[in-house]
Amino acid sequence: MFKLHRQTSHQISLWGLILAAGDGKRLQAYVQQRRGVELPKQYVNFIGRRSMLEHTIHRAELLIPVRHILTIISKNHLRFAEVRRQLANHADENVIVQPANKETGPGIFLPLMYIYKRAPEAIVTLFPSDHFILEEQRFIDHVDLAVQAVRHDPSRIVLLAMEAQGPEVEYGYIVPKGNDGEIKLWGTRSAASFVEKPDLAKARELVRAGGLWNTMIMVFRVRTVLRMLQRLSPSTYLQFTRIFEAIGTPAEKHVVESVYQTLEPMNFSKDFLEKIAANDSAAISVLPVLQVFWSDWGSPARLTEVLELLGKSHAPPKNALAKHNPRRFGLRVAHGDLFR
Repeated sequence: MFKLHRQTSHQISLWGLILAAGDGKRLQAYVQQRRGVELPKQYVNFIGRRSMLEHTIHRAELLIPVRHILTIISKNHLRFAEVRRQLANHADENVIVQPANKETGPGIFLPLMYIYKRAPEAIVTLFPSDHFILEEQRFIDHVDLAVQAVRHDPSRIVLLAMEAQGPEVEYGYIVPKGNDGEIKLWGTRSAASFVEKPDLAKARELVRAGGLWNTMIMVFRVRTVLRMLQRLSPSTYLQFTRIFEAIGTPAEKHVVESVYQTLEPMNFSKDFLEKIAANDSAAISVLPVLQVFWSDWGSPARLTEVLELLGKSHAPPKNALAKHNPRRFGLRVAHGDLFR
């Protein structure tokens, strides 16, 4: 079993983890119809000349050194030449290949083993690769606030959550606790409850109660999350211990594939975060992200809605620069090359 190191302040560094291992099945037909390609959505350029993955990596680079950004992908993604092209300039050790899709939990814990091997006191910022964010610099400023909060209190996970713009039934919600007059540094609040994809009536109730959209963008100390996993699911922890010990050895690939053959799927939100919050209400904080236009492009309807909002009724042609005027919708581009 690997040893969870004690904190040593001079070893603390900031790392990024890009989640790109999903197959994007809900958008497969849309991508094929609109773009004429067979690709998981995160590798497609719906706006501008960058794919969603490339936009996400660029966004992370505004805060994190490129050598500290890891991307996890699925093994079956490598059959696409476009995927290999987009990852060609990334160091091999920074592209983690998952042998099978076992839900979001293993998709996060696997690359965390590699980060922990290289930087056991790292602070990790986690970015899903299927998000559209218009106010990129303002968003990154909020991420930086979350990093500062974790540096101050490494015992917590800080989740970034968006102001709910309406009763969206396909998003998860976080309901913050009332602060009871307490003023916390960096604007974080304790999370009272999580609600995943409510019906319309419940969504309206959550919005009235101040519920926020759960982005699954989060910041945490890597060893803190591993300790949480050890307490919550010792058997899963032991399986990832096998991987950790094999990293850098000739047996690494075989051990990863062997563990994944018997690994039970785990949803990081429902099976990890919600259970952690239920057992320890102080373990998870939420940071409201203010005045940032955000959308999780998980469905054709939501993607089309945002493209229309930006003045594009259809997905842009291949390699075309999307022309838009976000100001007419009250939106402001804070980072100049979003659509490049």
